[in-house]
Amino acid sequence: MSIWWSLHLRREAASVPLARRLLLDAMRTAGVDPDISFDLSVALTEACANAVEHGGDERSSGDAPGAYRVTAYLDGERCRIEVADSGPGFPARRVVRRTAATAATAATAENGRGLHMIEQLADHVHVRNRPGHGAVVSFDKVLKWRGDALLSVG
Repeated sequence: MSIWWSLHLRREAASVPLARRLLLDAMRTAGVDPDISFDLSVALTEACANAVEHGGDERSSGDAPGAYRVTAYLDGERCRIEVADSGPGFPARRVVRRTAATAATAATAENGRGLHMIEQLADHVHVRNRPGHGAVVSFDKVLKWRGDALLSVG
């Protein structure tokens, strides 16, 4: 069994804890290990905070102006989360896959610490631009399940 959900949220600070709470509640109900749930919820918080802060280009089509989208998939042994905004996108240097040396530099830079945190909490992270439509941060993590899990693989 698998579940997925998608939210269209306003670019307001109050939307960030809403997305986080929905993810935590869904994973708790499904039976995901609390440590994995916590890691993914912190990564989601960072991605949503980036969308709220940087994702605003009122001229973009697709999503409603001043909005961003969060989609989460819990499928078998993996959770995948995508956060898409309607802003100007990431600078070209941010989209390029980072090495360990450039990741360490980014962690100390003024900007980019949230993305570095996501990279530390998730198993795989992909950052891409949608030309004229904003940026997408997607990440996934292998799930561990509680013994009483409703959706566990097994």
